Amino acid sequence: MDRVTPDTPEVAQLLADDGFVGRLAELAGSLGRDPGEVTAEAAGYLREMGAMHSARVMGGWSRFTRWMFRAHELLVDEEYAGPLREIDRKYSLLFLFSHRSYLDGAALPLALDRHGIDPAFTLGGANLNIFPVGQMARRSGIIYIRRSTRDLPVYKLALRAYIGQLIRNRKNLSWSIEGGRTRTGKLRPPAYGILRYVVDSIEAAEDIEAVVVPVSIVYEQLHEVGLMTAEARGGRKRPEDMRWLVNFARLQAKRLGRAYLDLGEPLLLREQLAALRAEDPSGRNIVERIALDTSHRINRATPVTATAVVCLAMLAADRALTLDGVLATVAPMARYIGARHWPVAGAADLTDPTTIERTLRELSASGVLTSYEGGTDTVWSIRAGQHLVAAFYRNAVIHILVDRAIGELSLVAASEGGPAGLATATEEALRLRDLLKFDFFFARRRDFAAEMAVELAVIDPAAGPELHEFTPADARRWLEAGDPLVSPLVLRPFLDAYHLVADRLAAREEEPVDEPSFLDECLRVGRQWALQGRLASEESVSLELFKPVLRLAAHRDLLGPTAPNLHKRRTEFRDEIRETLRRIDVVAGIAPR
Repeated sequence: MDRVTPDTPEVAQLLADDGFVGRLAELAGSLGRDPGEVTAEAAGYLREMGAMHSARVMGGWSRFTRWMFRAHELLVDEEYAGPLREIDRKYSLLFLFSHRSYLDGAALPLALDRHGIDPAFTLGGANLNIFPVGQMARRSGIIYIRRSTRDLPVYKLALRAYIGQLIRNRKNLSWSIEGGRTRTGKLRPPAYGILRYVVDSIEAAEDIEAVVVPVSIVYEQLHEVGLMTAEARGGRKRPEDMRWLVNFARLQAKRLGRAYLDLGEPLLLREQLAALRAEDPSGRNIVERIALDTSHRINRATPVTATAVVCLAMLAADRALTLDGVLATVAPMARYIGARHWPVAGAADLTDPTTIERTLRELSASGVLTSYEGGTDTVWSIRAGQHLVAAFYRNAVIHILVDRAIGELSLVAASEGGPAGLATATEEALRLRDLLKFDFFFARRRDFAAEMAVELAVIDPAAGPELHEFTPADARRWLEAGDPLVSPLVLRPFLDAYHLVADRLAAREEEPVDEPSFLDECLRVGRQWALQGRLASEESVSLELFKPVLRLAAHRDLLGPTAPNLHKRRTEFRDEIRETLRRIDVVAGIAPR
């Protein structure tokens, strides 16, 4: 292992700390190992992690990262920059960012430097510690950590202690809330490990406070999307090495438009911990709740890009469109985005023909779309084999549409139910929230009704700001007035994947599930279903869409062989999803009107 010499301040402080040495001795006793041997092992791990901010090296590193970022123009949210400078003087800032690209780790340091905020120590995977760049990166604040630590108790203790020491020294930290890059374009479920270590550090010392800063990073286009979507289809991930780095750097020579870095509402960590413990003194799931809240704030800060909206329109049509056809498809979406006051990247006018045509030509130049100019009008369509890439860009905006999609399906349930439309719709909305909670981030249950009321008010302003009793006829009228109706496009790709996984589970009756072989079966059967037209899109044949379904199935105790009535409950799970897909078909039948 390479090491920074002499020891970085945090490493030196820990190795001289009697409390840390005592914890190592306790661990050695529990493992039945020699304390001196365990201490030496921990020292090696700390020096492997050890990073610093060297003014001399950081100048060169900054030039390198700007060169790597040359495919994009970085636009940074200015609203929170000034207040953050004030907070930075008092507390550790914890920048938790969305992770769509290897470039994310360069975007945040560029933004902090531009706004005079102290540099952050960035935690990244040890797979990116590539010689000789890794040594330079570590002297610029990059902390390389191992991906798998399950069987390394000494490493886990050393990492926990190192993060705690950084917090005690009031250093800023940054890491991906998702733990790794998304392969679908939407925010993945959060990883809890690093945040748990930070929370433990805050609670262990009364005089320490840290502020969570949610960070959204979104790109108009990315060179690496094709490889990521191939991996989602089961393709082998190429290991990161010097050859990979050179190829990645070469790709950045081709301009791809803007990248947008936006900051969500900051969260005082100690204050939030106190509030959560007041609600639940047991402290159960506190870290998870903070992580989910942070992810929700990242989504709230993520702007709508013209690329996402155009890909949404092209996937909705699934055929060639003229410019006027794209504009007609985008128009109701633009009205909805305006009515909900969602931020639009670069303050772009999504109804402007020049903006939309430029986006179409940029997507054609990168190979996502293809155009035909031999007739009376130029028409654009998704290039063969590029639907998953278009879906990746569309999914950057999907979080703003999920509540509306759930609202639509709830109205279908109410239109088919008894006179108590509000109760039926509320029950259906909460069922869908529970069904989709491993894929999307929702407001707390007690706030969810308010979100549904907002969606209804967009469809029918006369309905008022509060939910009230309504009839099946009202529900049908609201559905027919809804423009756009989005649930077929937003939820069907996911629910088709849910159906596939649930069908394969039910087919196994009482058999246990071995995850790797089961996911491989889902990929194979998914390709068959796509060829048979049993899936609306090949987008649903994706490991990234299958894995959250397995998490949901595990949460419902549908995987273990000892679970009671397993075949019956697996069949009910499949049937529940089939019924949800039927309601999506109802909306699809209304939408063309």
